[in-house]
Amino acid sequence: MLSVQGLTKRYGGPRPRTVFADVDLALDAGDYVAVMGESGIGKSTLLNLIAGLDSADSGSIKLGAIELTTLDDDALTLLRRAQMGFVFQAFHILPYLDVFQNVALPLSLLGVADAEVERRVNTMLGAVGLEGRAASPPRELSGGELQRVAIARALVHAPRLVLADEPTGNLDSESAAQASGAAGILVTHSRVAAQTCDRVLLLRPDGLRERAPE
Repeated sequence: MLSVQGLTKRYGGPRPRTVFADVDLALDAGDYVAVMGESGIGKSTLLNLIAGLDSADSGSIKLGAIELTTLDDDALTLLRRAQMGFVFQAFHILPYLDVFQNVALPLSLLGVADAEVERRVNTMLGAVGLEGRAASPPRELSGGELQRVAIARALVHAPRLVLADEPTGNLDSESAAQASGAAGILVTHSRVAAQTCDRVLLLRPDGLRERAPE
């Protein structure tokens, strides 16, 4: 479902450096992997490359049969909107929208009919334990509840790939499974969060390696 081969990222400037090189990663639908590594090794950069938010110096990124590195910005935007979901450390919940409206955003951008939006959002809020909070403003929610809103928003449009960048708590694997077989990549420093994943990978300058069991 996701195939990354030979991915390399460099930064230029007066002191050019290679962030990482020769990163390979293959995910099937439903795979849920954690990516760990030292601070500054490029874990968030890797997610940005896979999402098409940044460009690699070399390598291939395929989502199904689609080669992302050949797409222009407009095509990448449409692909992200339809086939990817994101959970960020800061959540990025819009404060002027209520819980229902925040979760509904991906569906609204895709032009989904109102009745279907209501069905999907209510189903997803139930899946993450936020029944009865649809009309609540974000300021009334705890940090854990805000993260559940972010997870619901990431999954509501049934993306093929979910990317989570250092969420402050665990990204519930059972909630991730609600995404109709979506694959997931969790960038984390937390061993507890990593243990919820099927595999744990260590990002190093020379690529991704399976982390040895503890």
